[in-house]
Amino acid sequence: MTKKKFAAGIAAVVLSAAVGASALVFAPIRAKAETGVQNESRISFSVQKALYAHSASNGEDKDAWTAWQCEHDDDLNEVNTNKKYFFLPSGSDDSELEIYNAGSSPVTLNGVDIPSGQSKNVKFELDREYDVNFDGTSSTVTFLHSTAEAAIFVNNTNADGHGTGLAEYLSRDKSLSATATGAIIDENGKVDNTAVKKIKGRGNTTWQKSKKPFNITYDSKVSIAGMNSSKKYSLLANYQDDALIRNRFLYDLSDAVGIPYASDSRFVDLYMDGYYWGSYQLTEKIEVGSSNVVNDISETDYLNEDGTIKTDFAFVCEVDPSSGSDDYKVNCNGTNITIKSPELAPGDPGYEEVKSYVKSKYTGFAYACANPSNRVLSDYADIDSLTKVYLINEFGKNWDAGVASLYFTYKKDSDGVYKFFGSPVWDYDNSLGNCVGIDGDLRNFGVKDYTSYTGWWCRFKGRRSNSKTSSNIMSNIAVNEYILNEAPRIWFEDFVPALRHFSGEKTDPKFEGELYTKDKYFKYLSGTAEMNYRSGWLLNTGSWIADHSKLDSAVFNYDTGKYEVYDTRRIYPQTFEGMYGYCTDWAMNRATWLSGQMYEEYKKPAGILGDVNGDTAVDAADALTILRSSLGLEEIPDDLKPFADIDGDGSTDSSDALSVLRYTVGIDDGKGIGA
Repeated sequence: MTKKKFAAGIAAVVLSAAVGASALVFAPIRAKAETGVQNESRISFSVQKALYAHSASNGEDKDAWTAWQCEHDDDLNEVNTNKKYFFLPSGSDDSELEIYNAGSSPVTLNGVDIPSGQSKNVKFELDREYDVNFDGTSSTVTFLHSTAEAAIFVNNTNADGHGTGLAEYLSRDKSLSATATGAIIDENGKVDNTAVKKIKGRGNTTWQKSKKPFNITYDSKVSIAGMNSSKKYSLLANYQDDALIRNRFLYDLSDAVGIPYASDSRFVDLYMDGYYWGSYQLTEKIEVGSSNVVNDISETDYLNEDGTIKTDFAFVCEVDPSSGSDDYKVNCNGTNITIKSPELAPGDPGYEEVKSYVKSKYTGFAYACANPSNRVLSDYADIDSLTKVYLINEFGKNWDAGVASLYFTYKKDSDGVYKFFGSPVWDYDNSLGNCVGIDGDLRNFGVKDYTSYTGWWCRFKGRRSNSKTSSNIMSNIAVNEYILNEAPRIWFEDFVPALRHFSGEKTDPKFEGELYTKDKYFKYLSGTAEMNYRSGWLLNTGSWIADHSKLDSAVFNYDTGKYEVYDTRRIYPQTFEGMYGYCTDWAMNRATWLSGQMYEEYKKPAGILGDVNGDTAVDAADALTILRSSLGLEEIPDDLKPFADIDGDGSTDSSDALSVLRYTVGIDDGKGIGA
């Protein structure tokens, strides 16, 4: 097996060697003068010595060209160099395309002769090998066709002004950016050639991987595969997710259960300078403004009309330990909080005042999460959204819960009171059974079943096994009594119907615009995943990613309120279909376990322990009623009887009355009276 740097083709490291003349790095290949199509009128970027397929049905397009390429390894070294592929977007024709020959000699492909520097229409069958002799080298080429919702083409073969291709240039440093020409092709073949104003790297851990994530800004607003029009998007590589579904599923689930500002997204194929970079998730970027994700806040909300700083104002912040020296941030009791909006620079009006305000508000909120007996959390936060974002993290067993990529939006609630909302959601590739965590941390937390779909997680994260305190805000949220009181109801009334829709067990049209069934997600993913993995991105299980080869299966019994394991022998092959099946099965099994844990609490009659006259207060009148009931002098209504048995011994007697009386004079026996 021969190897050479795949980057020589895909990232244009040695463009001049590939095309044979350095001058051609800076301009499109020109067609042979005597015949054929002039390349400069067909392709907007400099091509390399390869065959190119035009993926757009629109003959005017110059950007949606994709080169043939072979498989690569994780270090971008070419593998099986004589076995080529055309990785085609879903919107391209799947049986006939225009093929351009950028080689120095004529080529015959499936019986069609293509002179050097010319293009011809070629018919083909998908996933069939065709023999080709290209510039004296015998190869095969196979056409593969995506199923993704769109394709994104960005081209600039002179990104640094010195002949460096776009991918290589951007990969040098996350701070680098470039302009580009572009094409967006949806699954129906519609082409949008809006230019790219800026594309640059993004992410923290994922930026260190060879499949890079990016932020992209278009010159004007574009709608991609039915998403709301916007200029700014994020391209998530989902490198660490062999099912390619975890981020999309949990974003869409968040939307379905009513978490504010859940980012909309689509599966797309990404091409740079004609080369296929893999399957990506194009996502609404977390930005404020009327046409962005956080659409009811603006960057200038903190300013009065005269330019002075408001007494109170809305902001968006993120728990972000990876924040750098250039980030606008504050430190709150050892936790870095990045201020995402307003995002100010030194010298901007209110630079220090906004930092001070955010620090004060976040510190008070974090204290209320950790100390419910001292501060009422509902005075500081919207309990509904906070409970839902907790349940998303608990459901996914998200390794990063409370550690990173946890956003909060501070704004007015429906009563006009400023509070923290648990939103927007972001970054869940290390969830749903996908990573093993760090052994030392797990031992400190006292967690032994992290990769299993059973077991609580968030309440332990960041909390040593022998400690009642934690600096991790999600851990404190998970055990806060206000959250625990709401979680069972929200789980069964919001999450369970959405998850049953996702599983296909009980579909509901009301979710279809927000959350697909797992079969529909698979339909969109199957083809793009096949291309992603054939190109070389198949992720082998390593030290960080969990073993996805086997899983016990369970079901929730709504009659008994328990989950029951029924299959302990389910095996998953190391293919996309196998990895997707593992992920979705893990998710549904996790849902059954959580349902079993919260069912009894959910079914518990509504009311307040000790309140037996239904006036929502626990006082001496309740103690007297319980005592009279124990003597047969008064009858407590049936729906309130469960709240008279204070000690839970199955009877109502004088000891229960005494417990309530002690509570009314400030003596708390720890029996939950008043809750």
